[in-house]
Amino acid sequence: MVVNPQIKLSYEDYQNLPESETKRYELLEGELVMVPAPNWFHQSIARVLFKFLDNFVGKNSLGEVRFAPLDVVLSDEIVVQPDIIYISKQRAKIIHQEEVRGAPDLVVEILSLATAKRDRTTKKTLYARYGVTEYWLVDPETNTVEVLKLTARGYRRAGVYGEKETLRSPLLPGLEIPLSKVF
Repeated sequence: MVVNPQIKLSYEDYQNLPESETKRYELLEGELVMVPAPNWFHQSIARVLFKFLDNFVGKNSLGEVRFAPLDVVLSDEIVVQPDIIYISKQRAKIIHQEEVRGAPDLVVEILSLATAKRDRTTKKTLYARYGVTEYWLVDPETNTVEVLKLTARGYRRAGVYGEKETLRSPLLPGLEIPLSKVF
């Protein structure tokens, strides 16, 4: 839900919004967009994916994994809060105390009825533009994960994995997530 499309905001404006314990927002091309609270299944999926990613990344000393809510500032007019992000240790300089300033290596978005269109279009375009190397679209309706890999021409589908399959990541060779444990 776009709050007021006539008013374009900057990251400074976004930071000065009153804090809310019940509402989360993203800033997309200067437009303030309310992000709905995740449901129980969404949170369960996020928890399991985070655990697999964090364990793999930690065991191999590859970088950092975090989960929402955490601001990822791609530009002065684009601030997103992906469900899960991974940042390689080579790019750790983009991690700041209050936010991440730059594109994570991996973004995971768990779709909902309210966010699916935006995650598949607007955010996909933005993530490609700002250099997110790999983008996962997790669909709780179909129990699938679509893995997209950034190329010179935008994202290319690296795979679509169902609940009886094992997810593999081009970005993180050796990572295997049995989706039967996720869905």
